[in-house]
Order: sequence, then C-alpha cells, then structure tokens
Amino acid sequence: MHRKPTSRAIFGGLLRLIRIRNLVIIVLTQYLARILLIGPRHEWREQLFDPKMLLLSISTVFIAAAGYIINDYFDVKIDIVNKPERVIIGRYLKRRVAMGAHQFLNVAGVFLGLLVSKWVFIVNVFSVTLLWFYSERFKRLPFVGNAVVSILTALSLIVVSVVFPENRHLVYIYALFSFFITLVREIIKDMEDVRGDQAHRCRTLPIVWGIRRTKLFLYVLIAAFIVLLYLMAHSLNNLMLGWLFTFLLLPIALLVYRLVMADTRREFARLSGLCKIIMLLGLTTMLWA
Repeated sequence: MHRKPTSRAIFGGLLRLIRIRNLVIIVLTQYLARILLIGPRHEWREQLFDPKMLLLSISTVFIAAAGYIINDYFDVKIDIVNKPERVIIGRYLKRRVAMGAHQFLNVAGVFLGLLVSKWVFIVNVFSVTLLWFYSERFKRLPFVGNAVVSILTALSLIVVSVVFPENRHLVYIYALFSFFITLVREIIKDMEDVRGDQAHRCRTLPIVWGIRRTKLFLYVLIAAFIVLLYLMAHSLNNLMLGWLFTFLLLPIALLVYRLVMADTRREFARLSGLCKIIMLLGLTTMLWA
C-alpha cells in the first residue's frame, strides 16, 4: 500500500523538480555580470535594486524552471532507469499539475520579459520554444541536445547585455565560457546516463560513437575552448583576464586527467560535478576581470 506523500515531501519534491540551486546560480550569475562586468561597480546598490534587472532575472528564472519541469515530464521513464531516486513527477506531483506549472511559468516569464524590452521578449519566446523542442525531441539526438542546453546557458548572460549594452564584449567572453563548460558537462552527463538512454532508444553521442570516441571529441572540444578564451582575452587587450584563465587551467587539467581515467557511471557523475565547480570558479573571476 502506497502512503500519500506529506506536504513537506511535496514541497521538497517541487524544489528539486525546478532545480532551485541552479536557479539561484542563474540569478547570481546575472547580477554578477550586471555589477562586475557591466558596472560601474561603485553603483552596485542601485544596480541591485534596479526594477529592470529584477524583472529580467525573474523572467529568466521562470523560464528556466519551466524548462526543468517539461524536461522531467518527458523523461520520467528514462529517469526511472538512470536516477529513480530523483523522479518527482508521478510521485510527488501529478502530471497535469506539472504541465500546468510549466505553462504558467512560461507565460509569466515571457510577459515579464516584455515589460523589460521587446528584445528580451523575443529572447524569452525563443528560449521557451527551444526548451520545449529540446525536451520533446532534441535531447535524444547526438550533440543537438547538448548544444541547445549550452546555447540557453549562454543566453542567460547575453540577455543581460541586451538590456545593459556597456562592456558587452566582456559579457560575451563569459557567455562563451558558460557555453563550452556546459557543453562538456552535458556530454559527460550523457556518458553517465547511457544505460537508461539506450533502453529508450536515445541517440546521444556515447551511444552513437561509443565512450572512447566521445572522450576524444571532448579533448578536442576542451582544447578549442581554451584557445578561444585566450584569443578573446587577447583581442580585448585584457592581460588580467588572460591570467585569470591561466588559473582556471588547473581545474580544467584535472578534469581532463579524470576524464581519461573515467570508466564507470559514478566516475562520470563526479566529472559532471567537477564541471560545475569549474563553472563557479569561472564566475568568481568576474571579481578581477
């Protein structure tokens, strides 16, 4: 006999469903970009309480949360194989309730974006559309789903420069950083989830190419990532940014070393966590950029 989940369990499940920690990181990233990259830094109090910035950040968070919900909605069967302990929809939340929450968050996010500017509205509509097709179709295709998530991650930074265009080239560098590290992480996650993906006929890179060839592709991707970051820092004649990226080579080298050795689902899960740490370290370099 199944016991009915408590209100506390339902609330906790909902927070896990919308990836509350990831949403907090999105907000922090956008505000760090606004204050540290766009500036001026001495006006941080005004920027912190700027209504435009607040609406922009809330709209981004709403759309991201809706994206997490629809992704889990389509992936219940796969997640039962890959991550049964993390399945929320059908356990703590009814499917129709999840779909209703997804639609509400999307509409609210797009509307709030329209209040900021027509360009934010366009970016938000594009993001909502891309998230739907990602969850329903793209994530089961080799590389396409990985690229979509990475583009959307970069867009969460680029949209700030749409509203506040000063120092946009510096914002673009960090958007590029976010794109590449997210792309690497998404491919590693596919290697972690290969068993459940295979069972449901997904065509991710590790399934199409195998683990060995996917690793080789990641080495090339990481090398291109490092070269591009240095080229962009050089193009801006920003010596400090070059030194900051040199500091990031240490955890990236550790990532490559562990990737070479990784062979089990647990090891790939740890690599995914290391990518998150590199992302956070990259964001902290905004303090000195």
